[in-house]
Amino acid sequence: MIDISVDGDKAVFEVEGFDKMWSFRSRLEIPLAHIKSVRADPTAARGWYHGLRLLGTNMPGVLTAGTFHRDGNNVFWDVHNPERTIVLELDHEFYDQLIIEVPDPANAVALLQFKIGSART
Repeated sequence: MIDISVDGDKAVFEVEGFDKMWSFRSRLEIPLAHIKSVRADPTAARGWYHGLRLLGTNMPGVLTAGTFHRDGNNVFWDVHNPERTIVLELDHEFYDQLIIEVPDPANAVALLQFKIGSART
């Protein structure tokens, strides 16, 4: 699971617990200006194929965490429960997408959309 906060002009994504080990990441910092969109999307994490695993863990139906390559894009995953999934589309970053599990998708999406809007005005 991921904890999201905003520090100045950056969104900070803290990987929690053992997911640090599974994903080989503990933290991502993305400038708010590089986030094109964010949405709650449980369907994005369903299914068994999440792309070519570059560095991470994939146990279908249990956990997808780490860096994957799918449809010409680099994607960071950290999902156990698809119902809590949000998807971020990124520009000018190594990752083209973040597909992550958060405790409250609606609040996470609202926070990021508000901060993205504030950063662009």
